[in-house]
Amino acid sequence: MAASALLALLAQKTGPVLARGAVTAGLSPPQVMVASVRYASKKTGGSSKNLGGKSPGKHYGIKKLEGQYVHAGNIIGTQRQFRWHPGAHVGLGKNKCLYALEEGTVRYTKEVYVPSPSSPEGIDLVTQLPKGAVLYKTFVHVVPAKPVGTFKLVAML
Repeated sequence: MAASALLALLAQKTGPVLARGAVTAGLSPPQVMVASVRYASKKTGGSSKNLGGKSPGKHYGIKKLEGQYVHAGNIIGTQRQFRWHPGAHVGLGKNKCLYALEEGTVRYTKEVYVPSPSSPEGIDLVTQLPKGAVLYKTFVHVVPAKPVGTFKLVAML
């Protein structure tokens, strides 16, 4: 009874169609709109930066230590800049690698380096050093193994 009285009052003020919608909306339970949300199945492919530095290591360094036996052609060490210098019976490759020229035992020595005063590199190097400083270079040598029993007897004493 209250609903019909309320409907009649609204119909007088606003009109019959609008009043019926307002009353039914006020009396019925609120309608819930169900909306489905669709998520992205793949992530967006953005640009990636800073891809450098993922290359494998170059494995520079000494391959044969002091006292180890090497055959001719064995690589003694690899380097990017001159850290070790070739000595007796040691060759230098195009990429500054050191290799044995003879069979024998590997030896390392440190020798005093005196740059020539006429070279511009030597002048720059000496002027940067403190007074009285001594420069050393590490040299790699191969002491040849003497084969036993291959000598020729010339005369007996």
